[in-house]
Amino acid sequence: MAQLHNLGFPRIGKKRELKFAVESYWAGNITQAELLAQGEAIRAENWALQADAGIDLLPVGDFAWYDHVLATSLLVGAIPERHQTADGSVDLDTLFGIGRGRAPTGCACAASEMTKWFNTNYHYIVPELSSDQQFQLTWNELFEHVAQAQKLGHQAKAVLLGPVSYLYLAKCAGEEFDKLSLLEKLLPVYQQVLAKLAAQGVAWVQIDEPILGLELAQDYRNALKTSLNALAGQGVKLLLASYFDSVTAYYNDIADYPVDGVHFDCVASDVDVTTLDSLLSPSQVLSLGVINGRNIWRADLEVVYANVKDIAAKRADNLWLAPSCSLLHTPVDLDQEQQLDDELRSWLAFAKQKGQELALLKAALASNDVSALQSYCAPVKARLTSKRVNNLAVQQRVSALTATDGERNSVFAQRIEKQHAALDLPLLPTTTIGSFPQTQAIRKARRDFKAGALSAAQYQSQMAAEIRYAVEEQEALDLDVLVHGEAERNDMVEYFGELLEGFAFTQFGWVQSYGSRCVKPPVIWGDVSREQPMTVEWSKYAQSLTDKKMKGMLTGPVTILFWSFIRDDLDKPTIANQIALALRDEVVDLQNAGIEIIQIDEPAFREGMPLKASQWQAYLEWAAYAFRVSASGVKDETQIHTHMCYAEFNDIIAAIADMDADVITIETSRSNMELLAAFEDFAYPNDIGPGVYDIHTPNVPDIAWIKALIHKAARKIPVQRLWVNPDCGLKTRGWEETRQALDNMVKASKELRKELT
Repeated sequence: MAQLHNLGFPRIGKKRELKFAVESYWAGNITQAELLAQGEAIRAENWALQADAGIDLLPVGDFAWYDHVLATSLLVGAIPERHQTADGSVDLDTLFGIGRGRAPTGCACAASEMTKWFNTNYHYIVPELSSDQQFQLTWNELFEHVAQAQKLGHQAKAVLLGPVSYLYLAKCAGEEFDKLSLLEKLLPVYQQVLAKLAAQGVAWVQIDEPILGLELAQDYRNALKTSLNALAGQGVKLLLASYFDSVTAYYNDIADYPVDGVHFDCVASDVDVTTLDSLLSPSQVLSLGVINGRNIWRADLEVVYANVKDIAAKRADNLWLAPSCSLLHTPVDLDQEQQLDDELRSWLAFAKQKGQELALLKAALASNDVSALQSYCAPVKARLTSKRVNNLAVQQRVSALTATDGERNSVFAQRIEKQHAALDLPLLPTTTIGSFPQTQAIRKARRDFKAGALSAAQYQSQMAAEIRYAVEEQEALDLDVLVHGEAERNDMVEYFGELLEGFAFTQFGWVQSYGSRCVKPPVIWGDVSREQPMTVEWSKYAQSLTDKKMKGMLTGPVTILFWSFIRDDLDKPTIANQIALALRDEVVDLQNAGIEIIQIDEPAFREGMPLKASQWQAYLEWAAYAFRVSASGVKDETQIHTHMCYAEFNDIIAAIADMDADVITIETSRSNMELLAAFEDFAYPNDIGPGVYDIHTPNVPDIAWIKALIHKAARKIPVQRLWVNPDCGLKTRGWEETRQALDNMVKASKELRKELT
């Protein structure tokens, strides 16, 4: 009979218990022992949810206090020198120090760089490795978690990020070198880990090598074979896991790997399960990821059943069924959602329900009775004809789009001259990315308003007061271009989704973005349109409070698309264009209301890319076009900004230029401006604001540090085209540190104006 397993489970808890526990520890409100106890309780509940759903093998090692890649760095002793202790000890404060630049104990040091986990909205902490890097088994938390699961009576499958993917995801600390040269030193530590797991009685270890979804050079292919040869025979069975894309190009390699089983993602790409079966011997486990681990839509289990029934009869216990990837990217439990309408709710499945889907599938395969599957899938089939999902007027407007709808009236060189005259900004103009601290008062007002304890008029009045305060603070700091602070916005995507047609929202549909930061993605269930202006009145009000230029703040079409749970049968380019047209109307309304600078954020621009470079171009063309459609309805004098963060820009710099934003602001501070290397070989034509300080740490940058970064940027970008700004929005920071950091940023810019003119 087919066995069920899971590659990973959401670690945050049903109601973000991990987030609140970690942040309480950071604030000094609970002890480390209390934090550890709360983590233990969350893991116990996670395992119970999976076991109750019918999962046979439970993942252990998928839980992380901040990030699983960072946890791997601690496991193998790859601690940046600035975060090392005198006695070489490693604990939670080491982890938090690396992740956020500060921990309850220890010094405040620069946090390690953060970037996107493949093509997801999860961010991992980039390992920093030197050419003489030494590795050693340093952190025993994995083994403690295994012991906890076993004590609770669970059959534990340990989960490890594979050594080759770990090296691939790392960066060179200092001069560039071949990271694979470290593999020989890293593998003995992994062997130690496997041996210790074997001693604990662990039968299976899942080795995640997600780089198999990429187009790999031969040296990495060779390294994977070397690695798996070294890890075999350590007393445990190895399940090689890949996900996020097809591994077709590596079928021959996979067939030769000395592993006991292989997991394939059957959702991210079309695969022939018969071919997968033929790759592995009858004694090897074939694991099929047949349930979408990255989305929340109910699976059509009848289709899945038809695809796997013959293989299930042939392989019996050596067929494993699972989600396509870790469920890290989905909310925990749909049963908590009591405010969704019945029809929409019947279309959805969260992490807990995905386990139940697998159990239904397993039962049908065992009995050859599909009646339960037919009943479960009825809402999925009914959705195809639901009247709520189609808007003919929106579809016709998208169909009428032409190439000229994605073009500004004039080229950038002509536009920027008009903008300089209209805006009259100084050299190295200072601004922020958009949001200001979301204080407890703001959050309480939002909660009270939603609960009915505040009237609409009272809520509007309080938000107006918060905006006035943000404007006054910026004027006192003497920033050049102001923002309204986004006090009225709960989230940069959710806010717009609530004002657009075609979206729905959950109460507890949280997923982890990075560290303790969680987001609650909207649900795109149908065609998208804007019924009325979404930001204009707040922007007009903010502009009325100051004589300085006020930026209008919008989230771009690609980011709204990819930071939502889009219905699994919708065409992404089409929906991106629907969102772009809604935003285009908003941009024009902002301009007509007197807002001369409008920022359309696209932090998810790279996130939507296919993993394989050969498939990038088609995506980049439609994504850049959607952005241009949103931005191209305005006159030349209106300056369009965009913002991107925590992604590699080097290989998509031409596409970024193709977006044709007048100003792009990007995250560069954590990498010490290394990301600006993309601009050395490519003559980026427009203005750019490289982030000069990291907003994900409470550390306040000093003036000299900021000036040094701007000087570094000026060696690659003409100073006349540089802006000065933080690397991201400030909603997660407190006012005191925000005020100090921005004051230093403005002073640095003013000093540089004198030095450079």
